[in-house]
Amino acid sequence: MTTSTPIFPPSSTLFPSTIGYKSELQTGSDGLLHHLLTLDGLPAATILRLLDRAQQFVDGSEEPAPLFGTAVCTLFFEPSTRTRLSFQRAAQRLGADVLNFDAATSSTTKGESALDTLKNIEAMGVRGFVIRHREDGVLNELAQHVNADTRLINAGDGRSAHPTQGLLDMLTLRQAKGEDFSKLKVAIVGDVLHSRVARSDLHALRTLGAGEIRVCGPASLLPPVDDSGGMLHGCLVTQDFDEALDGADVLMMLRLQRERMEQGLVASLDDYRRDYGLTEARMKRAKPDAVVMHPGPINRGVEIDDAVADGPQSLILQQVQNGVAVRIAVLEALLAPVA
Repeated sequence: MTTSTPIFPPSSTLFPSTIGYKSELQTGSDGLLHHLLTLDGLPAATILRLLDRAQQFVDGSEEPAPLFGTAVCTLFFEPSTRTRLSFQRAAQRLGADVLNFDAATSSTTKGESALDTLKNIEAMGVRGFVIRHREDGVLNELAQHVNADTRLINAGDGRSAHPTQGLLDMLTLRQAKGEDFSKLKVAIVGDVLHSRVARSDLHALRTLGAGEIRVCGPASLLPPVDDSGGMLHGCLVTQDFDEALDGADVLMMLRLQRERMEQGLVASLDDYRRDYGLTEARMKRAKPDAVVMHPGPINRGVEIDDAVADGPQSLILQQVQNGVAVRIAVLEALLAPVA
């Protein structure tokens, strides 16, 4: 990849507003995982333990520890389909009592803060919170004010992190390509600037030893080096999609997040599709056994064509299926009684 530029920024900060997601907020003095806020800094052993446990549920070889009598609230301040429903399904599989919070009909429309909302629901005896929020770093603040036995799971905050998506992507990738990531060439393509999925995938891929990580997109949708901090550390960065595809084992396509964009970042959807849309013809530049992933929702005909999204090399629905197993494993790890 002759025109790719290695990026090695000195800082580990994602954005100024996300400074403070630290491993000590996730792990208690007992060494156990107390919250899941980010994959950044999470040890490989912890990630692998969660993936192994999730795979047991996929295989049907193990049953999760029950959470009968435990209340779990899906506290979503942003819309969601896959993440919310799979967390609800996971909590139901564990036998937990599930409370679904709808921001549109809640007191947040009257000005109540996210922290006040959480503390009031916590006062009702809820121990587990699955939280999605539009602002970067919100869970960092919440984790510092919850009760000692309350557990938080980040279901996506702003552009910062989406750790369970990162975990389910790694599980799907491991199922398709095996446990040795060191031989893989992984291309992450599209709207990297606005993607919390890209950040969590990059954290996980580096931790698990991916051989080569390529990041590709238009200049306007790639994080600037001085703002991205450690996000692109060690990656090969290019604006040439065909170059990023050459010999790739894995193609992680990202949704064009128009709701997070300022005007002018993309000239037109037609131009974007021409330069960065994954078509059957373009797929031929990757390895013959390359796999295609996408976190959803898909902008069909923009970042990916129907024939690719629904084709034999697509793992998109497998990602969704694995999401339930991964979220069962996370809920179990955080909320199940320790034997």
